[in-house]
Order: sequence, then structure tokens, then C-alpha cells
Amino acid sequence: MTTEHTTAVPASAEPAAPAAPAPVRFDTKIAVLLREDLESWQRLNVTAFLVSGLGSRAPEVIGEPYADADDTPYLPMFRQPVLVFEGGKETLTAAHGRALARSLPRSVFTSDLFATGNDRDNRAAVRAVPTSQLDLVGIAVYGPRNAVDKVLKGARMHP
Repeated sequence: MTTEHTTAVPASAEPAAPAAPAPVRFDTKIAVLLREDLESWQRLNVTAFLVSGLGSRAPEVIGEPYADADDTPYLPMFRQPVLVFEGGKETLTAAHGRALARSLPRSVFTSDLFATGNDRDNRAAVRAVPTSQLDLVGIAVYGPRNAVDKVLKGARMHP
């Protein structure tokens, strides 16, 4: 008669499950602040226009190009999330002033731009109005996370 012996393997000797990758935390933030009274189509349009300028001023925000399993190439996108906020006209004006005071890269969209149809006219519409009188409907800012948080004081996350 033979006796089978099994040797228990201590839990510490078992292979460890691969650790989940640590969440990526960025030292910087990309944020868009929209005026709360915009219609849905305006919110989307303004957001797209506002973030389009950030990559040219801050190329480090752009990641690597994409490709699918068939090697079909796609354009690179931002390497980090874009957070969208909303607030009243006063919140937008205050945030704009704080972004200027901190010299953060920023883009603006004014109500006048809804009536133009091209880049030349957009730039002319902004150029025609002094900073303090811009009728802002949206701004985008990029910079150190804490600085952007201070710029957005009083704004709330977009629903």
C-alpha cells in the first residue's frame, strides 16, 4: 500500500497575480469652461474649437498616432482627458482674468463667433473687442493642475 503525500505550498510561494497598473495622474490639466446658457450644439461646437488650439501652443499635450489591428493609421489625440465645466457669465469672466494673470495657455470663444463662418472673420471679431468687454461663451486653459483649478474656481463640472 502506497501513501501519497501532498506538500502544501505556502501562500507566499504561489506566483503573485500581476499588479494592476497604477492610475496615470497628470501634473497638468486641460479644461474647458462653457457658459451655462449655451444650447447643446453650441456647447459641442465651442468645445471643439477651443481645444483645437492647445496642441499648437503646447505640443506636449499631444500623444502618439493611433493604429488599429490592420495598421490603419489615425491622428494623434490629447494624451490626457479634457475636463469640461460650466458656469455663468460672471464665472467665465473671472476665470478668464485668472488665466490671464497666471499667463496660462488659453483660447477664447465669444458670442460674436456664432455669426462668422471662417477663421479670418473669427480672429477679426475677437480683435475688435477690448479684453474687458469680450462676451465670452467659452475658454480653454492648460497648465499645472493646481493653477487650472484656481482659474476654474466657482465653476462646476458639466453635466
